[in-house]
Amino acid sequence: MGFLETEERRMVMEFEMEEIKRILVACSARKDDQQFKEPRVSSSEMIGDCDKSVCVTSGVSFLGLAIVNRLLRRGYSVKIIVHTEEEMEKLRELETSGEMRSSNSSIKAVMAKLTEIESLLDAFDGCRGVFHTSAFTDPAGLSGYTKSMAEVEVKACENVIMACSRTPSVRHCVLTSSLLACIWRDGFSQDLSPVINHDSWSDESLCADKKLWYALGKLRAEKAAWRIAKEKGLKLATICPGLITGPDFFHRNPTATIAYLKGAQEMFGDGLLATTDVMKLAEAQACVLEGMDKRAFGRYICFDNIIERKDEAEKLAKEIGMPANKICGTSTDNTPARFELSNKKLLNLMSRTLRTCFNQS
Repeated sequence: MGFLETEERRMVMEFEMEEIKRILVACSARKDDQQFKEPRVSSSEMIGDCDKSVCVTSGVSFLGLAIVNRLLRRGYSVKIIVHTEEEMEKLRELETSGEMRSSNSSIKAVMAKLTEIESLLDAFDGCRGVFHTSAFTDPAGLSGYTKSMAEVEVKACENVIMACSRTPSVRHCVLTSSLLACIWRDGFSQDLSPVINHDSWSDESLCADKKLWYALGKLRAEKAAWRIAKEKGLKLATICPGLITGPDFFHRNPTATIAYLKGAQEMFGDGLLATTDVMKLAEAQACVLEGMDKRAFGRYICFDNIIERKDEAEKLAKEIGMPANKICGTSTDNTPARFELSNKKLLNLMSRTLRTCFNQS
């Protein structure tokens, strides 16, 4: 979520509630359509009822809603964590009207605070998997992603991973990190690989020196998650997406968009400014969870477009109301990129998962 004024926040909340209604109606309609064929999880892999029960933190955020959509379509029962009374009240209205029971899949809203492990333990109870999407609202109502927000990001992630490790039913956790946790490296290093993939990590000192707080928050949160997961024996996968886009993405996800694009000129010049459609990212999240039953752990880079041309940069700038030179600067289309992004690991996993699902359909 972004740092929005009251009226803007109300409008976004109304849009998100309408999106939940649309998801539920669409899931019910598609379930009844005998002509519709969609990949499903193999029943032979099921161990118990909780294997189809998952929890999505920040479930009414831009990314959270997309993940909920994909999971419901795949037949999961989904708990969505909400953080404010306003969100919970809107969802109670849907429950009271019966709309949240209109889908053939189950959806339930639970109130939990990422600052309190005990509330997360209650929310995760009975769930096989947890998706942590790291969406926050600035408590002071300030604009931008600050250094203090990076610290909030890390602490919340630590709490989620710790709660997952302490919840007996939770077998897997999928954490949304960021491509920014991979690409900010010392460009003067002689042994720097030109290929950036799932093994690449950003440099903390570099992020701090450049005041790239969003990148630093994602980087430190992901590292903390891996540290705790290894200590506690939790099965973890992290997805590092590019800038998340999709319908009306800037108005629904303004803070993350602006924060991600700090340093955009350098990313564009180096061939590292990549975007990810929110629904494709949600599909990737579901595939990673299902692949974890077959030891598909580790990190995954996720993007579906690399902005390489000046006209593409100008189009992105126009969508978010930013001057084009803030992204492309003085770069030209003839400037060769210094680095190459690789998402082969994720593409291989998704192709295997989809082949398996279609073969079982």
